[in-house]
Amino acid sequence: MATASAETKEIMNCTKDEFFKIISDYESYSKFLPEVKAIKILKTNGNVKEMEYQVSVLKTFKYILKATEVPNDRMDFLFINGDVFKTMNGYWKLSEKDGKCHVEYKVEASFGMLVPSSVAKTLVTVNLPIMMANFKKRVKEVYGK
Repeated sequence: MATASAETKEIMNCTKDEFFKIISDYESYSKFLPEVKAIKILKTNGNVKEMEYQVSVLKTFKYILKATEVPNDRMDFLFINGDVFKTMNGYWKLSEKDGKCHVEYKVEASFGMLVPSSVAKTLVTVNLPIMMANFKKRVKEVYGK
């Protein structure tokens, strides 16, 4: 079974409240993350949302994640089921200093036996800097910062 993990720390040119609005606007991800084709919220129970992602990285696949939100501070996500991943979990942690959002992001995933390690690494690690650059561009689009 192939496994991969990735983490990063970034500074976003907005407040943590503003950034939380972006990361929790799941259905808008397809507007600024090219690999995300669609996200559909399946269930909402307070601060817990279950959603189906349709993603295209090397191939198109679907999976369901459960996100637990602590508004403006943290979001934990956990894999429920899907095509490619066997497990996946991670988080966004937000803090603020001098009016800028300090972001800590981590994801860990394992894949079924038909996914080579190189593909697993691409899905998790290689895409992370591109994803963060796209979130920074989204901050600029939404807030003009």
